[in-house]
Amino acid sequence: MRHYLQKLDKFFKLSDHNSNVQTEITAGLTVFMTMLYVLIVVPGMLEEAGMPKSPITVAVILMTGLVTIIMGLYSNRPFALAPGLGSVAFLSVTLVVAEGIPWQTATGMVFISGILFILFTVFGLRQLIVRLIPSAIKLSIGAGVGLFIALIGFRNAGLVVASEDANSLQLGDIGSSSAVLALIGFFIMSVLLARNVRGHLLIGIAAVTIIGIPMGVTQLPDSIFSLPESPGPVLFQLDILEAFNITYIPFLLAFFVPDFFSSLGTMLGVAGKGNMLDKNGNLPHIDRPFLVDAGGTTVGSLFSVPVMTTYVESATGVEAGGRTGLTAVTTGFLFLLTLFITPLILIIPTEATAPALILVGLTMLASVQNINFADTTESLPAFMTVVVTIFTFNFGTGIAAGIIIYVVVKSLSGRYKEVHPGLYILLIPLVIYFVTLAQQ
Repeated sequence: MRHYLQKLDKFFKLSDHNSNVQTEITAGLTVFMTMLYVLIVVPGMLEEAGMPKSPITVAVILMTGLVTIIMGLYSNRPFALAPGLGSVAFLSVTLVVAEGIPWQTATGMVFISGILFILFTVFGLRQLIVRLIPSAIKLSIGAGVGLFIALIGFRNAGLVVASEDANSLQLGDIGSSSAVLALIGFFIMSVLLARNVRGHLLIGIAAVTIIGIPMGVTQLPDSIFSLPESPGPVLFQLDILEAFNITYIPFLLAFFVPDFFSSLGTMLGVAGKGNMLDKNGNLPHIDRPFLVDAGGTTVGSLFSVPVMTTYVESATGVEAGGRTGLTAVTTGFLFLLTLFITPLILIIPTEATAPALILVGLTMLASVQNINFADTTESLPAFMTVVVTIFTFNFGTGIAAGIIIYVVVKSLSGRYKEVHPGLYILLIPLVIYFVTLAQQ
């Protein structure tokens, strides 16, 4: 056993990252438990687009598990990937339901996006854009991602709900069993965090799951084991030729731009929390995780799975101490395991993972303290990056807005020399992206 542990330490460079096998596995388990909702939400949304639910569920599990494992092995980063909820919603609701585009054509667009991601990565364009992004916006990304995660937690707990009448968020029914259970979990995890208990998130999730049984929130399964169905009905169903229709270019752009910046934002935000960024706010060897998510998107489209992206829940693993790819490998392996024990895994309620997301959001706010708030041309773009992320529920859109405001404010205030020339070029597709959104 000691021999294998030493091999893992050497391969993932655990000692170099002041980590160990136990910590990384605990972190991977934590990420897995906070991401379980993916297995319910994503297939359900894709079923609305006309995809058969059981086969697409198997496809989602396979792609999530395999691509996350590859991310850990190739990049040695604790990033977990799954179909991006924004892309899933865009494909099922906007393209299929609203526009009447067949889901086979929509997944063809996903394939094209994946190829573009690969080309951008191979030719170094994605890395170049990362270097072009101003430091103030990079520093704000972590805070934006943190608040984004916290909002997901509040929503999943039922503590905050969307009011159609008021057209805004409002306090939920805090007396409901779900909200009470989530609050119990929040206080358990908060106390454990305050007492510096290692694995506080994982302990809290397990405790809340158990407490939820007598409260009627945690539903015990009728069986433990299950056999997966064949993903055959959704395999190689994409229509690439039809996706090249010139009228679909705006939709393709709406796929590409937000997912480009969402993936970037998550990587920088999660890496920043784990002190993995260099002094300029860049992630060393970022081309590796970029190549994995690009390849994952391309291959995933063959399984009718929308754009694969790095999930913000990866931050829970970093909070639990995960610093290397062993965290991702653990998460990916556990997802593959759900193919056979789905009933047992799915007993973990969202009320158990919601408080974990809220607490992680808190710990990601520290990055804003390094922003120069005395300089409006620095603080305003950073501020807008954060608030647009929250108000639009999309941190890809938030980053895009922050970059546009940075260029405009710097230029019109006479400080155009501080703007890298490449940002003026980047401005063009970002403006087109927002124009496309306005016309939808």
